[in-house]
Amino acid sequence: MQQLIECVPNFSEGRDMNIINQITAEIEKVEGVKLVDVDPGQATNRTVVTMVGTPDEVLEAAFMSVKKAQELIDMRHHHGAHPRFGATDVCPLVPVANISMEEVAKLAHKLAQRIGEELEIPIYCYEEAAVNEVRRNLANCRAGEYEALIDRIVTDEWKPDYGPNIWSEKVAKSGATAVSARNFLVAINFNLNTTSTRRANAVAFDVRERGRTKRENNSLTGKILKDKDGKPIMIPGTLKHTKAIGWFIEEYGIAQISMNMTNIIETPVHIAFEEVSAKARARGLRVTGAELVGVIPLQAMLDAGRYYLKMQQRSTGVSDAELIKIAVKSLGLDELYPFEPEKKIVEYILEADSPKQLIDMSLSEFVYETASESPAPGGGSISAYMGSMGAALGTMVANLSSHKRGWDERWEEFSDWADKGKEYHDKLLKMVDEDTNAFNKIMDAFSLPKKTEEEKKLRTEAIQEATLYATRVPLKVMKLCFNSMEVAKAMAEIGNPNSVSDAGVGALAAMAGVRGAYLNVKINAAGLKNRKVANKLLNEAKDIANRAAFEEKEILDIVEAKIK
Repeated sequence: MQQLIECVPNFSEGRDMNIINQITAEIEKVEGVKLVDVDPGQATNRTVVTMVGTPDEVLEAAFMSVKKAQELIDMRHHHGAHPRFGATDVCPLVPVANISMEEVAKLAHKLAQRIGEELEIPIYCYEEAAVNEVRRNLANCRAGEYEALIDRIVTDEWKPDYGPNIWSEKVAKSGATAVSARNFLVAINFNLNTTSTRRANAVAFDVRERGRTKRENNSLTGKILKDKDGKPIMIPGTLKHTKAIGWFIEEYGIAQISMNMTNIIETPVHIAFEEVSAKARARGLRVTGAELVGVIPLQAMLDAGRYYLKMQQRSTGVSDAELIKIAVKSLGLDELYPFEPEKKIVEYILEADSPKQLIDMSLSEFVYETASESPAPGGGSISAYMGSMGAALGTMVANLSSHKRGWDERWEEFSDWADKGKEYHDKLLKMVDEDTNAFNKIMDAFSLPKKTEEEKKLRTEAIQEATLYATRVPLKVMKLCFNSMEVAKAMAEIGNPNSVSDAGVGALAAMAGVRGAYLNVKINAAGLKNRKVANKLLNEAKDIANRAAFEEKEILDIVEAKIK
């Protein structure tokens, strides 16, 4: 399986688009890398760039962009609201798919060494790539920012991990760069109804994990209290895995709390929003919305959507598009400018370059494509689609029941059923294209050369492997269709009685999916030479078909009884 990593370099230029475009052009030259997002900031004078691709290619694109930034940005003249110490201030690598953090940390050191040696830029490795615990925290590496580098890099304590430890004209121009391996970081700014940086900082210190320094008598101006080692004692903030500061953004005319979230599983975005809002209210402020810097994983948006629907006591078993819409509105992500999911959600950005799938077609396009002389989509894909529609009908009844007047106390019960139904119809939708892919694998195998004995052997093996896969795919469709009938049955029994016929049609569609997929299991299994494997698959399919038929009859009996 293909390995994918993300790289999010931050360049100390957010105002001159000519410079920014030249830097990002270096990334776009590298095949195997997709430039996902470019987010310049006027006040911060900083641009956050996001790229995703295969490891070696991302490292090459990152190196070339750092090289171009070194050429175009002079840190001796840089000023901005964001902490910084280099032309390429930070360059973190993030595991995305089929790669471990340990592997990404090694890649980070490979990149750091190359930048340090070839470009002669001082490099500090932080977070998962840190050489010691002190350097794990970026704030420690960047303490004093660019202005402190001249004194720090020559010391034993803060000698760079790679690159020069002397202050030269070249270093003075480029500054230093921090390279890391880290978890997915979400950068988000919370908009406040104030222009006061001081008050924004007060809220930031309330919530960020590091918190604020403890002072005598807990006053704002009291003497800073220190521990036995002479270090300031900190009062921790309320949000783990967060870093935050307050600033004023002139282009928007408001103060913001700028937050980096380094573990959105333990501290989700919506929880951070609610906590910042609560702390702001306690100080007489209000969070009016939020600004996402860079990109965000789909799951984070779906989780936020579900969280706010639950607060409204509404069913969460709705489409991803609806969940995202609720998340955007609840978090105020569209307050400053429109939020475009296809440009801000990682999975959607990567899908943009993918070939169009069957499930992306309109209903009429899908029908006409099925009716064409092309052998795919065929019965397997149609079976999966019928099953998906069956599960969708059960989900619809659950959502209607959750929203039924007079049943308010049962909203969560039906929301759980809607979530189950959504899971089934989403999985079955994916099987529509998977069945066609399985058919195409067989066709590809049959087209392999067969001139020599070795070629014939390889071709036969490929055909058998593809045939086995093409048998397992409709078997999976059968299982999903059959399992989805539990939702139809529950909705026939306890759902909105006005929609009981919809539950019945859902069961019929699911059964059609089972029967159609069963035919595909049988016809594909007939081509398997290993009859022991074939018979095992056929027996499993027959058992599912029999149980599904029994389930269908039970559901229809319930439906008929309620209609009468």
